[in-house]
Amino acid sequence: MTGLAPSGKSGGPCRTIGTMRADVRTIEGERLGRVEIDETARPVRVQPPLSERPLFLEWDGALDDAGHLRSCVICGHPRLYRSRSLPQLTPFVVLLAFAGAAVGLLGFATNPLILTLLALLLIVDVGLLVFARTRIVCYRCGTVYDRLPIARYHHPWDASIAERETPVSRSGGGAASTDDGDAPETEEDES
Repeated sequence: MTGLAPSGKSGGPCRTIGTMRADVRTIEGERLGRVEIDETARPVRVQPPLSERPLFLEWDGALDDAGHLRSCVICGHPRLYRSRSLPQLTPFVVLLAFAGAAVGLLGFATNPLILTLLALLLIVDVGLLVFARTRIVCYRCGTVYDRLPIARYHHPWDASIAERETPVSRSGGGAASTDDGDAPETEEDES
């Protein structure tokens, strides 16, 4: 879905964002849908598909001097973290890689056809890692921003920051759970 601003891409090489995609969420973590936001037009509001009313975007201080997104335009929170977007094919390829490793360990990899298939699987696996897109996520509302350049000062998810920054209503009454030490789940890219 598109926002209320024009969604055309800016022409020529540009250091700013252009058209970015945001998977919008509420502060409680409820998904409101995907919108395209044209940073060059800086729309005042967007209409997520699952929201009854438009959301007003907070552009004040949201971009740094280089044109990178510095804070969440949905909730205005200044803390964002970097996350990798792996294609939905990744779990299947990982399963095949483990099967290939088992075949190699059991000594069945002497057949040239099996060696060729294992090499092809390795190429696909490395290709998935190379083409995985990096995106940024808001610690407070969980909105995921994609298709934009990411500044170096955005770091991967940090449990200590998440514990301080996650709202009480979203964390179940207290601080965010960090028992497993993993970043919160973000939806995989459908395209």
